[in-house]
Amino acid sequence: MNTGRQRTLGVGGQNVLDYLKRMQAENSNFYYAIQGDNEHSAANVFWADAASRLNYTYFGDTVTFDTSYRANQCSIPFAAFTGLNHHGEPVLFGCALLFNESETDYIWLLQTWLHAMSGRLPVSITTEPDRFMQMAAAQVLPGTRHRYCKWSIFRETRENLAPLYQSYPTFETEFMKCINETETVDEFESRWESLLGQYYLMDNEWLQSMFNARHQWVPVHMRDTFFGELSMTDGNVGKSLYFDGFIDATTTIQVLIKQYEKAIAHWHEKESKADDDTTNSTPLLKTPSPMEKQAANLYTRRIFMKFQEELVETLANPATQIEDSGSVITYRVAKFGEDHKAHFVKFDTVEMQASCSCQMFEFSGIICRHILAVFRAKNVLTLPSQYVLKRWTKNAKSGGMMDEHSPEVPINSRESINFRYNNLRQEAIKFVEEGAKSIHVYNVAMDALREAGKKVAAAKNQGAEATQDIPMANGGNLAHGGRENQVAPGQSAEEKAKKIRELTAELESTNKKCEVYRANLLSILKDMEDQKLKLSVKVQNARLSMRE
Repeated sequence: MNTGRQRTLGVGGQNVLDYLKRMQAENSNFYYAIQGDNEHSAANVFWADAASRLNYTYFGDTVTFDTSYRANQCSIPFAAFTGLNHHGEPVLFGCALLFNESETDYIWLLQTWLHAMSGRLPVSITTEPDRFMQMAAAQVLPGTRHRYCKWSIFRETRENLAPLYQSYPTFETEFMKCINETETVDEFESRWESLLGQYYLMDNEWLQSMFNARHQWVPVHMRDTFFGELSMTDGNVGKSLYFDGFIDATTTIQVLIKQYEKAIAHWHEKESKADDDTTNSTPLLKTPSPMEKQAANLYTRRIFMKFQEELVETLANPATQIEDSGSVITYRVAKFGEDHKAHFVKFDTVEMQASCSCQMFEFSGIICRHILAVFRAKNVLTLPSQYVLKRWTKNAKSGGMMDEHSPEVPINSRESINFRYNNLRQEAIKFVEEGAKSIHVYNVAMDALREAGKKVAAAKNQGAEATQDIPMANGGNLAHGGRENQVAPGQSAEEKAKKIRELTAELESTNKKCEVYRANLLSILKDMEDQKLKLSVKVQNARLSMRE
């Protein structure tokens, strides 16, 4: 076990624990855990309310674990798991009090948080550059891309090179340009080497350690993974803003919960306002492109504005074909007068798929100007569906969670039991959500369900008549399929062996059907839990509104 930072619980800690117990008693979907179940010593604590757990099902693809209390010299070791909602605004996935910080403690925290989030791994996670967290994340979150917070790297660089920053004010600007503005690995490494030579830093241990860890924080090494950020050059990348202005160095544990609830209410109000702006107003279109109109109808307002910016830039970024290898065509895209900053797009004309060297879509989930320029050149008038992430759309919270960053499972046949079942279930969920909104709609929905039930029963009866029992020679009855399955006396050994193989195959088929039915039953139970969670969130939001 590694020895890490340790603190004491202090006065007021019991108030926090009492709050967590009370919230869980009021709402069974409020989750909290104490490391070692020890309420009387300085044990680590984690909690997540119902809204946090529900939001994770929609926006849990990328996560930031914020421990900025260290840099802010806070008196309480408050940490938070956050993400980005469909407006690109911070959303909460859980909180913790970290009185002890070792590798073992971080392993417990990540395992506990993951359990509260139903075990679904994020695509990426951003944390402070901490070796204990690095080891814990590698163990608990295999397959999740781990990134160091760039804002923290810049802050620590300023601290470690304080004399240099004072003597050479231009160093910070050049250092940040080297990190933020380089677009290829070769360009970054060349500018890094030049910068170190210019300021005689070739032997600086801090910078050498940062260069060795470049694959975990320098943007050119991270662009192939989804992090959901709308800007790849923002110096605050990786820094969560959720509790900014609510919890700082002056916050004591006695007022922590009050500030925590204020932050939740603030961001809930901001999301509601952003939803209203998106729903009740129409953005100004800047081009006659059908694709722009399509995007305006799909995306939330802020995401549309980012898409629109990229679309308008295609006018100044012409695409030039440089290679044609059959179905895949390569284009060179550069802004007028900036040929040295060209990007390269490969476009598959059969699959209607494109990839760009800038990797903006992979990183942010919004298609780049370079691919849009190629679409323009190829007269692609609407945005292909694979370039619209549901998490950025107006309907991000409709239906169930979508794992957009995992390979899609193709549906081979409409005869598949799973296909039919899942389609019916999804339609039923929509029906239930709409039907519960008012008494009138509820009554209409119930009448429709009863009528549908009669039609389904009639269809079943018709199917049964078509496969009615077949009369046997001895006057008995044999259900459909039974005659083939009967082993008649006097059969040869070869015929009996064949019949056994047929029966075995039928048994295996039946077992597979049982597994399908079992999976469908579990899916129904999960849907019931999801509906329960949504209701819990509504109750919690109502309580917060009443407190205000």
